[in-house]
Amino acid sequence: MFARIFAPTLEVSAHCDLPCGVYDPAQARIEAESIKAIIAKANDSSDPDFRTRAVIIKEQRSELVKHHLWVLWTDYFKAPHFEKYPQLHTLFNEATKLAGASGTKGTLDAEVADQLLAKIDEIAEIFWETKKA
Repeated sequence: MFARIFAPTLEVSAHCDLPCGVYDPAQARIEAESIKAIIAKANDSSDPDFRTRAVIIKEQRSELVKHHLWVLWTDYFKAPHFEKYPQLHTLFNEATKLAGASGTKGTLDAEVADQLLAKIDEIAEIFWETKKA
C-alpha cells in the first residue's frame, strides 16, 4: 500500500530543468561585457585602490561567467545537441577556461576578454539554433 501511495501516477519528461525561456547565454555575455569594461577602467587608472577593487570585481564576474556557462552546458544542452554539434563540449571547455584563472580571472588583458566574448557568441549561436528546432 505504501508503494502504491507514492508511486508516480504520470511519467513526464522535459527538455530542461525549468520551462524554456529560463536559459539564455546572454547572462554569461553580460558578465563578460562587464569584465571587458572593468579591464579597460583598471588599465586606465593609476589609483592602486581603484585597481584593486576592479580586479576583485573582475574576478567575481569571471566566476559568474563560468557559472552561467556551466548551467547551460549541464542543464540546457542534452545528448542530441552534443550529437548534432560535436564542437559544443570543446566550446564550453574553452570558454570556461577563458573565464578562469588562466583567462579573464587572472589577467587584465582586454584581448582575453574579447576571446571570451567570441566563445560565448559561438555558444549562443548554437543555443539559438536549438531553440528554433
